[in-house]
Amino acid sequence: MNLPRVPIATELFAQWQRARGGRIGPASRPFSRGWEELLEDARLVSAIERSDAERDARALESGGWIELKPVRYRPHLIERILIPLAAEVRWGEAFGFVAPTDEEERLIREFSWEPALAFVREARLNVPFAELRQLNDFIKDGGGKRGIIPIKERSLQLFGDEKRLDALLDSALFREGRLDERRDLRCEVIGVPLGWKRGPSTAVAQPILVIENAATWHSYGRWNTERGLFSAVVYGDGNRFVDGIRHLHEIFDELGGMRPVLYFGDLDAAGIQIPLRASAKAAIHGLPPVEPHLPSYRWLLELGRGKGVAWEAGAGARREDCEWLGELSGEAWGVLAAGQRLAQEHVSLEFLQSIPVTAPV
Repeated sequence: MNLPRVPIATELFAQWQRARGGRIGPASRPFSRGWEELLEDARLVSAIERSDAERDARALESGGWIELKPVRYRPHLIERILIPLAAEVRWGEAFGFVAPTDEEERLIREFSWEPALAFVREARLNVPFAELRQLNDFIKDGGGKRGIIPIKERSLQLFGDEKRLDALLDSALFREGRLDERRDLRCEVIGVPLGWKRGPSTAVAQPILVIENAATWHSYGRWNTERGLFSAVVYGDGNRFVDGIRHLHEIFDELGGMRPVLYFGDLDAAGIQIPLRASAKAAIHGLPPVEPHLPSYRWLLELGRGKGVAWEAGAGARREDCEWLGELSGEAWGVLAAGQRLAQEHVSLEFLQSIPVTAPV
């Protein structure tokens, strides 16, 4: 497996780096992390992302990269994930990790760093002196006055490797109060572009609707072609919508201007936190807030009544998050407080097509 391309592996490695303080061995105990905490830290929160993460974890275990500890009496569920001591060197090689030598540590302590990097003298880092020097040279040469560009472009300029800055972004270099990618390196993470289907011409002035999962996006797209309720139906792709929300500007340009942004996702802790976090990002990018499409959530609550599925990650649910659903907040909280979730796929294409044209939507 190409570990740097596996989200759960990338987050696990970043946490292992911080815990080990830039050293591979000797250690007395393997590094481990609770499964639910790791998913939350990696922002793998949607049902699809969680399923993909579990699939990746099982594959990593088969390859000898990790060990998985199951929940007691529920062996099909993961409780903890750990990196065996014997696999640490292999992990380091997979991510291009080279612990600094004693000579490099001396150079780091004695080098004349720019103020933005002065903390590296005392910090426990796992970044080679040569890379720190490249960052320092960029800042020293007036990099802070350059325009903001995608992080992969800046990474290629600095290191000759377009992925290196993404990896460093999870390291101790970018902890709060240290380096900032926008301020110091003048770059930013660019989310995955959003897939979308334009509504019929009669709906050009209507709001757009963002759907969390692929199957429901397909169904709403077909239904909207028939009913013309939304100017566009956008595929949020789970957690990727949070960083990808910036691309709504492109969709609005195609549609001829901004309009309300409505959202419909799974009824679980993650499904509600995604639009809340996306709405916070929307404000940064000058976009409208993300609002719930209440009819869809009302249908989900009606169709899913008595069909809630127990969800191990339900502990992350918060009553205040449900306030986003307005008049439906109480009923939604009842589902989450019971440790259950409702998949948005309950609102199927067959159901949508059964709604009378005269019914309010």
